[in-house]
Amino acid sequence: MAFKEKFIAMYNFSNISFKKSSANENQCPKDGFQEFAMIGRSNVGKSSLINSILNKKNIAKTSKKPGKTQLINHYFIENNFYIVDLPGYGYTKLSKKKSEIILNLSFDYILNREKLLKIFLLIDIRHKPLEIDIDFIDFLISENKNFNIIFTKADKLKKINIKEHCKDYFKQLKKPGIDSTFFISSSTKNIGISEIRRNIKKSVV
Repeated sequence: MAFKEKFIAMYNFSNISFKKSSANENQCPKDGFQEFAMIGRSNVGKSSLINSILNKKNIAKTSKKPGKTQLINHYFIENNFYIVDLPGYGYTKLSKKKSEIILNLSFDYILNREKLLKIFLLIDIRHKPLEIDIDFIDFLISENKNFNIIFTKADKLKKINIKEHCKDYFKQLKKPGIDSTFFISSSTKNIGISEIRRNIKKSVV
């Protein structure tokens, strides 16, 4: 078996199951397992990426219509930890009131979840820093939350430009002290999936 195939096999997840959906943080599982949460702007490709990471085609429901995820969804991995699909932010096709309710759901989880080990913030690789993403990064920094950026939709850019584009993103952010570890991903081309799994496995305490 070639090194690439061995690497992928070594960091595959197993024994994956959907645990539950929760309408608030108090309804989330109380079994004490550590959690890795994923969040991003509406239509960033979060559900598709989660399906790729879990290697389950439809475990996280995808939709071309933004705003599909409106609850906190827990996926139990290897009887050891959770990957959590949080509602996104920046919905343009929902009412302002509905958008605020969804965003507050994610805020409540991030601020109060004791077993939250790390947040993966998904950013569309095609864009320069957007104000809504910068505001969310500022929020995470202000609350001293551990997070890394995952750049999505890498298949939409020429390969030669990708890494420099990502590094330039951090330069434009101008956020001293931000963790500059990032992941480049594409759910359609299976780019970066093994690296994200590896980071999660190595982070479990």
